[in-house]
Amino acid sequence: MIRRQPPGESGSGLRYWSPAERLGIAVFALSVPLAFISSQLVIGVLAIFVLVCAIIPFFPGVSFFFPVIGRGPDASAGICLSFDDGPDPVATPAVLALLRQHRLQAVFFVTGERAERYPHLIDALLADGHSIGNHSYSHDNFIMFRSEARLSAEIELTQRVLGAHGIRPHFFRPPVGINTPRYVEPLRQSGLTAVTFSRRAGDRGNRKIHGLSGRILRRLRPGDIVLLHDTAPRRVVDLSLLLAEIERLISGIEQRGLAIIPVATLLGRPAMSVLTKTAEQADRNCS
Repeated sequence: MIRRQPPGESGSGLRYWSPAERLGIAVFALSVPLAFISSQLVIGVLAIFVLVCAIIPFFPGVSFFFPVIGRGPDASAGICLSFDDGPDPVATPAVLALLRQHRLQAVFFVTGERAERYPHLIDALLADGHSIGNHSYSHDNFIMFRSEARLSAEIELTQRVLGAHGIRPHFFRPPVGINTPRYVEPLRQSGLTAVTFSRRAGDRGNRKIHGLSGRILRRLRPGDIVLLHDTAPRRVVDLSLLLAEIERLISGIEQRGLAIIPVATLLGRPAMSVLTKTAEQADRNCS
């Protein structure tokens, strides 16, 4: 019997059929009798299926091609703050200081390239008790169209970079938040679970900061995973604006009677594992 687990899941079980696969089978089954009626009907049904497959990737919280966690339970009294695309030598320390001031913990989805370039910032994130997730190595904006081999290499390279800090993340967030079928096998091989977001400000990677907090707070719900960025704004003055917006966001969340909690608490599963210290880590820590 063929057995296959969904990405990020372990244990035995029957073959996992994604909603995309099930819909594809249903479309094929429907097309057979329709072929005896009208070829145009078959073409229409297939066209709708292709259109659905093309649109769904732009809905980051939908588990269509593989299981995706886009938010926590509706019954939760908390939300989670997540930061993408760092670490950044300018923005990340400032964001860390703000979170430290409020005694809050967030999850940072970092790129392997930046983690490798700024290892001290990864250490700072961990020292403050934050969680770290895998956000690919290069953050290629078109990575979802690359080969499975390229995706696997990007994911595993980032895992190795972060492994040098004594951790192994369990969560992966696709760059740009677009989920395509090409992630299925790389995620299965790496054992990572796709964790996206349910609330975003449309900040375009901190290029559109003004009003960020208001855009999030207007539609905030219990259980939300909020998407932010800890990348440096283009103008120095905008860093102060970014911090002010995050401050207003934190205040607004608390005024709504919601708590800002770690991602592991919100989702009820660990965000990362602590590894046994390797010789490489020992050498790096002593240097």
